[in-house]
Amino acid sequence: CMVEAYSQKGDFTWNSLSGGTVGLKPVPLQSLSELERVRLQDVAFKRLLRCHDLGCHITIPKYGHKHKKTLRRKLDSLSKEKSKDKDTTPQAFGIPLSHVISNDRMHKLRQDHPREEHSDPTELMLSFLHLTSSYKRANKELSSSNSSLSSTSETLNESPLPSTPDIAPRTRRRGGVSVDCITDLDDNQSRLLEALQLSLPEEAAGNTKKHHDEKLSLNPIYRQVPKIVDQCCQHLEKYALQTIGIFRVGSSKKRVRQLREEFDQGWEVYMDEEHSVHDVAALLKEFLRDMPESLLTKELYTAFINTMLLNFSEQDSAIQLLVFMLPPCNSDTLQRLLGLLSTVSAHAEDSLDSEGHKVTGNKMTSLNLATVFGPNLLHKQKNSDKEFAVESFARAEESAAIIGVVQKMIDTYDTLFMVPPDLQNELLMSLQETDPDVVDYLLRRKASQCS
Repeated sequence: CMVEAYSQKGDFTWNSLSGGTVGLKPVPLQSLSELERVRLQDVAFKRLLRCHDLGCHITIPKYGHKHKKTLRRKLDSLSKEKSKDKDTTPQAFGIPLSHVISNDRMHKLRQDHPREEHSDPTELMLSFLHLTSSYKRANKELSSSNSSLSSTSETLNESPLPSTPDIAPRTRRRGGVSVDCITDLDDNQSRLLEALQLSLPEEAAGNTKKHHDEKLSLNPIYRQVPKIVDQCCQHLEKYALQTIGIFRVGSSKKRVRQLREEFDQGWEVYMDEEHSVHDVAALLKEFLRDMPESLLTKELYTAFINTMLLNFSEQDSAIQLLVFMLPPCNSDTLQRLLGLLSTVSAHAEDSLDSEGHKVTGNKMTSLNLATVFGPNLLHKQKNSDKEFAVESFARAEESAAIIGVVQKMIDTYDTLFMVPPDLQNELLMSLQETDPDVVDYLLRRKASQCS
């Protein structure tokens, strides 16, 4: 039995089938494969129930199913090129996060192939993924893994597709794994060998069959951050760090509306020093505020708030487990946003430059930023006026808790998205029950990354 081929020690050290020893170290969430990230949601959920009493019903957020159909419809209509009229669906504002990311993909596709006619969605998506020109490299990449994930099938990411147009060169992109990692696999590891064939996501391949075992990538998935969020964050990190009261000072409603319309129409928006940082800050807040569901999801709303009722020593751990339960598009976008807010708060106080001159701080501490962003990141579904007319005292208590949660996230940003060894250990043990050959591959990759 392959499961017996592993030995585990108290310090979270594993032995691979080839006899190599792998000690687990904290790793960034985004370095995990798609398969691991989906399984981590389940592991974090069980750990949360076991270790923290939040006094409320908790479920893993559902996502991806409606989005699959929407993306398929868009691929069909685009491939037939029925009309050159602009898509009437909003491109960025007021639509689900996963739809914004798929719109970014479609926009990138139109840019890359503006005049080409595509006979079917398969060819269309192939061209977008740059696979048509890279089949020669197919044996160097791992695409998907068969894995029985019936317990987490509702939380599967819709596909391991690239999300935002990635500015980084291909050498810095994650996903390609050298075939050298797997050349010494045993012959009887047929399940893993089957999983190593390059395959397209279900909606791209035009496959209408329902699979019990969804295919999940054994590689890290592309960063799923909407282009508008990434561009706003980059602009503010470049131009706004010394701006007093950034996110609190008023903006030009007319200019913000113009920027919003440009993103909604799918135009290529270039923001430079001529764009007011206050306009860009307002645009970012509007995007988060107008999402149909808050970034931290309705399923986890009460759980996040109730973390503030725990002992102080438990709060960080509980918040981190809830973050690990978020869909990848939500956690990736949250990570990008918190990276900005952490950087802004680091420049809140006055300081001295290299020549001893005073540099004025922006005055936006983590508390001030949490006060501004809390209601945009964590809120219930849009309520009717009658539902909103609840006791003001209860609302005030919830508001204080929301601010407390977001402040903690900003203050602990450096460790919040690092998966600790003990949780990785539980994740590997979970995978070992269903996919021991996959665990061995993951261990080998961890070993090669360490070396």
